Amino acid sequence: MSRYNHFNKITTRGYIYRTLVVVASIVALVSFMPRGNQVKLDFRKGRPWNYPTVIARENFPILKSDSVLRQERDSLMQTYKPIYEMDLEVETKQTKDFVQEFNKTLSAIVPVYYRAHIVERLRAIYQAGIVSSNDYERLNRENSTGIVVSVQNMGSMHAIDELFTPKSAYTFLMTDPDSLNYQYTLLQRCNLSRFLEPNLVYDEERSKSQLESIEKQLVRYSGQVLAGQKIIDQGDIVDEEAYNILHSMQVYREGRERSTTERFSQLGGQLIYATILIVCLLVFFNQFRSDYLQRPRTVALIVLLTFLFPLLTYVLVSHSLFSVYLIPYCILPIFIRVFLDSRAAFITHVVSILLSAIALTSPFEFIVIQLVAGLVAIYSLRQLSQRSELFVAVILVVVASMLCHLCFELIRMSIFTSESYDYGTYLYIILNGFLLFIAYLLLFPFERLFRFTSMVTLVELSNTNNEVLRRLSEEAPGTFQHSMQVANLAAEVANTLGAKSQLVRTAALYHDIGKLDSPVFFTENQNGTNPHDNLSYVKSAQIIISHVKKGLELAEHYRLPEVIRQFIATHHGTSKAKYFYIKYKNENPLLEIDEKFFTYPGPNPSTMEQAILMMCDAVEAASRSLPEYTEESIHNLVDRIIDSQVQDGYFNHCPVTFEDISLVKQVLQKKLMTIYHTRISYPELVNDMQNKK
Repeated sequence: MSRYNHFNKITTRGYIYRTLVVVASIVALVSFMPRGNQVKLDFRKGRPWNYPTVIARENFPILKSDSVLRQERDSLMQTYKPIYEMDLEVETKQTKDFVQEFNKTLSAIVPVYYRAHIVERLRAIYQAGIVSSNDYERLNRENSTGIVVSVQNMGSMHAIDELFTPKSAYTFLMTDPDSLNYQYTLLQRCNLSRFLEPNLVYDEERSKSQLESIEKQLVRYSGQVLAGQKIIDQGDIVDEEAYNILHSMQVYREGRERSTTERFSQLGGQLIYATILIVCLLVFFNQFRSDYLQRPRTVALIVLLTFLFPLLTYVLVSHSLFSVYLIPYCILPIFIRVFLDSRAAFITHVVSILLSAIALTSPFEFIVIQLVAGLVAIYSLRQLSQRSELFVAVILVVVASMLCHLCFELIRMSIFTSESYDYGTYLYIILNGFLLFIAYLLLFPFERLFRFTSMVTLVELSNTNNEVLRRLSEEAPGTFQHSMQVANLAAEVANTLGAKSQLVRTAALYHDIGKLDSPVFFTENQNGTNPHDNLSYVKSAQIIISHVKKGLELAEHYRLPEVIRQFIATHHGTSKAKYFYIKYKNENPLLEIDEKFFTYPGPNPSTMEQAILMMCDAVEAASRSLPEYTEESIHNLVDRIIDSQVQDGYFNHCPVTFEDISLVKQVLQKKLMTIYHTRISYPELVNDMQNKK
């Protein structure tokens, strides 16, 4: 029996399904890949140039530095004066309203000569100009020295300190030296603030036009780089001049319109690159783990995790949000390792990192650091049965990543050539480690979404204080002890074969929970009375067989994972309730037997772990009926039961070999000999008197 020869050939529908997945993945990835000049070079003043030598491919202008442009702009802005339009109707209306108000209500309490004084002061204020408080604050904030006041298309300069706001105009009215000859209380009773409102309106259009004219006078370039000119060598320090030239080159490339040929060339390269990597991933699974491709949920998990991180990288790079070293790429190998296996974890991590690296300007360092981090995560996190294991794995991943980055810095001699060493990448790697702890929180939703079962869940289920196991120990103690014994045997066998020992141990604890429906009908729970004595062989066989169906119902009721339910369904496969079948056949030799009444519904095991449980369950149950426990009887029992199962074809669809079955026999024989060993008889002490005689 070959380990993988049991899998069915791929159908036409399977090929179509895989093709659609591959095409959809390629389209999604290429759609999000940065194109044009979205990929930006990361360089800083005073730091070494980490990229290859840069040669100008075309002519481009050198931009002036921001500080120089700021000085020149500030100098030109000295000539800028915002334009305000004076509304003459405001003065006319307010003075008219005041005169009417004075004649109507104020003349009885305020002398009439006050009216002429106030009207004169109002006209003087409006001629100087009143602006809103917000405009006045903005003018001061912009350090404006004055404004241009336009009156009927005639402009005149007004200093800022000569302008009024409604509040300052009121203060001027009340405290003006000419007003000192008038009583303050009578002026207050005139309520003059009602007649003060802005008459200068900001002319946005004309002011912006003036600003644009000033901007046009600003010369942004200080020179030009010619095609073929060397800009900087790898390892050179980026000084002020080099920084300006590199920045100018990047700005020029971003603003340059690409030709149709360039766009198609870039798109074609990205398409081929993504296709090669995805096809390599598919070939790996098709050749080494084709069983994963048979399960849509497994394919969905692999596709989601493999392509999620490249997509995040593309979005991050396109929008220049933060460093890619903050993205917890190692969540991918951790999840694939926990839910599937280490080889699948490594190949998916490699493909994901290579797909992500195409968006970066310095991909080599990124690839090395992330691949080393992924390998460390896979090596250090075997099963994730405890939180402490994830903590240790994260610490090792962070340390390995930081060491790799330090190696590159030492190779480039950045530590020694830079006046102020940049520790930013180390900080991102540490923050990345904290984000990796999210993997533990995401385990449960991923289990529910993709119907996987993690080691953490299996460990929790193996706790005998769980309700269904507690019921089994109380209501069917014999079955509980049998399940515990089978769990120990199966775990030992699984460890020997390199199978999932925790999975088969947990499944063994639950495989017979269906006996809770009628525990007394099973010999391990009987105490002298056998209810089968009063039943027909067919009826008894049906009761025994029904514990599989009842077990599945209880598993659904207690929401046990799908993988545990599969063990419940397959632990007897399509075997027969042989005791009642043989009894019936011996007593009715001439009758034709309908074997379906004596046959378990199955299906037969389809995984190594299910096969291990089936063998251990049958051997442990049969070992209880041995008349004597000798090495020969135990060896014969194990050989007879397992050989019978192999001969009946129960393992034809399992990834087990004859070598595996031979190892199973050896482990079971050794363990049963240990369990049922014969104790030696201790000698009795003969008293001294008898010795003397």
